[in-house]
Amino acid sequence: MRIPFVLAATVAIAAPVLAQTTASAAAPAAAVQPAEPSAVNLLLAPSTLPLQYPPFDKIRDADIGPAIDQGMAEHLAEVGEIAGNAKAPTFDNTIVALERSGATLGRAVTLLMSLTGADANPARLKLQADYATRLAAHRDAIQLDPKLFARVESLYQRRASLGLGAAEQRLIERHYNQLLRAGAKLDDDGKARMKAINAEMAQLGARFNQNVLAEVNDSAVIVDSADELKGLSDEQIAAAAAAARARGQDGKYLIALLNTTGQPVLSQLESRALRQRIYEASVERGSRGNAFDNTALVSRVVTLRSERARLLGFASHADFVLKDETAKNQQAVNTMLRQLAPAAVGAARREGGELQAIIDREQAAKHEPSFKLAAWDWSFYSEKLRAEKYGFDETQLKPYLEMKNVLENGVFYAAGQLYGLKFKERHDLPVYQPDVLVYDVFNADGSQLAIFIADMYARPSKRGGAWMNAYVDQSGLLNQKPVVANHLNIPKPADGKPTLLTWDEVNTMFHEFGHALHGMFSNVKYPSMAGTKVPRDFVEYPSQVNEMWADWPSVLANYAKHYKTGEPMPRALLDKVLAAKQFNQGFATTEYLSAASLDQRWHQLPPDQIPSAEGVMAFEARALREEGYDYDAVPPRYRTPYFSHIMGGYAAGYYAYVWSEVLDANTVQWFKANGGLKRELGDAFRAKLLSQGGSQDALALFRGVVGHEPQIQPLLERRGLVLEKTRTAEKPQGTAGE
Repeated sequence: MRIPFVLAATVAIAAPVLAQTTASAAAPAAAVQPAEPSAVNLLLAPSTLPLQYPPFDKIRDADIGPAIDQGMAEHLAEVGEIAGNAKAPTFDNTIVALERSGATLGRAVTLLMSLTGADANPARLKLQADYATRLAAHRDAIQLDPKLFARVESLYQRRASLGLGAAEQRLIERHYNQLLRAGAKLDDDGKARMKAINAEMAQLGARFNQNVLAEVNDSAVIVDSADELKGLSDEQIAAAAAAARARGQDGKYLIALLNTTGQPVLSQLESRALRQRIYEASVERGSRGNAFDNTALVSRVVTLRSERARLLGFASHADFVLKDETAKNQQAVNTMLRQLAPAAVGAARREGGELQAIIDREQAAKHEPSFKLAAWDWSFYSEKLRAEKYGFDETQLKPYLEMKNVLENGVFYAAGQLYGLKFKERHDLPVYQPDVLVYDVFNADGSQLAIFIADMYARPSKRGGAWMNAYVDQSGLLNQKPVVANHLNIPKPADGKPTLLTWDEVNTMFHEFGHALHGMFSNVKYPSMAGTKVPRDFVEYPSQVNEMWADWPSVLANYAKHYKTGEPMPRALLDKVLAAKQFNQGFATTEYLSAASLDQRWHQLPPDQIPSAEGVMAFEARALREEGYDYDAVPPRYRTPYFSHIMGGYAAGYYAYVWSEVLDANTVQWFKANGGLKRELGDAFRAKLLSQGGSQDALALFRGVVGHEPQIQPLLERRGLVLEKTRTAEKPQGTAGE
């Protein structure tokens, strides 16, 4: 069933690496302003702009609540008519009718949830909080309707004899399983408890997200003197001064935080004391005992998830989630994570030993006592190690990585070479924030494929991380073409200065555009199967494949040009970048795997072992130690109180990045073996996988492209990891044939 306010199209909440951008060449229309409701509420009907692009300039915040109210009423009436239909259930009068339902509600909630993520304000945050429980109750009213379930169950039981195609049978199965997993077979007491759990969780989820955003802003570090900022560029120092002025701190400097444990400036700052201060501000977020403390919320949410899972017959929330993913069970996920952990931590310790040697050598040269490598030192000394090993550091790369050039002559260029796409920026469509870029996307034959929105800059009103979402889903049934958006969190430079990216930020831009391609290439009939509506542990796969083009020689040569002179990146520097691909992979793998393991430990807990708020951080420390992540120099990428993934759509699912990377590494190997950046390969990948959405089994789509079962060896080779000899050729359990 298409329950529109679930927003299943929002993916990649925060990619494994964050990214950057530059401002629009011409500031388009004005941003949305809070005001009285419009005389005509444009959310009540499809947008008349191209491809139903949202009329951001004409929709007021005050329009959103009335549109949600009317949308819920319409949706209940539509579903009531379906459930109460006196005619026997058919695919058309039940499943197709459900696919068509909820259009107004979908528009209104998509806009609200998208804007609270990308450009929150008090009015939008209040709407999010006010409607959280009401929308949960609305969802329950539909999913727990016994008459509706009876009709869907009847079709499910007869699906093989209805003369339907494979996609239609699969759609019946998806609707049936969605209702079943919502509690449709519970007795009245069970349904009542399920409704109470869902209402409370919706409220807690909204509070958690708002606390995370508030803590990022509240924890920003104020620096009194520019002398402390030695190591930053003049542009970065100017941006920090401007950020401080914006908060009424004239003459000071503000270091804004991103919602990850590590902070980008730690790689540059020479002041160890300031590095430590920034790091500690980052890791203490959400557990400081202030108004934004999330530890009690975490404890309660994990408890409610455990109770809900048991109500539905599952041993744990992880079991409940994984039953519907390609992994199928927690044993498969635990096996993979525990198989990789020793190799990753071992590699990280070796890397740390090299960094410690640099520290010892430098301190001896200064005739000063050495110190033990700490988490706030890692990025700074790894840049020194990179320079020693490969002869370059990030500061040498950045002048060749100007944001808009990377986007248009890198990301778009690769998509043009591989898929024949063409892009044209337009300035006539309204945007919610002046920095946002908008592009028409065309197929090779000139027909319009989609509209793409690029929202690249960090701002206090924007949540952390990087993600893709769809404002309009592709659907043959509804005659819709996609409108999709990528969101990154690039620190915005001072006015008139270029936005120069780190290599990680470039990589993230390619990653998120892989999600966008998945949404734009969707070519299915039914909206609930469109684009990225696939298993969570499959959704990261296409985006990770797209990362391969970031350093593909012909693509890199096309965009890696000096922002002032236009001179190409010197071949010698280019070669060094390629040679350093496995650099620091022990650190990168360990910080990710430790967070993924933490996610599983939380969601595999039996109810009587879930800690109270006071025990949340102690449980985190114990879980990491027991899983083998007892190396303090490499903390998890996210700590529990700001781990937005696992309070949202990635609960018990953060493992998906590495699970998907196994598929990705196999697919990259397939591309390389068959010639790389070639139109025929792109067309095959598009036709066999990217266009199919959730209309077929996910791993069947993978095998249809690559021609074999997923194997773990390509991933290990990519990351420079070595497992025990008996396991080097093993593939993750639960993948083959499922």
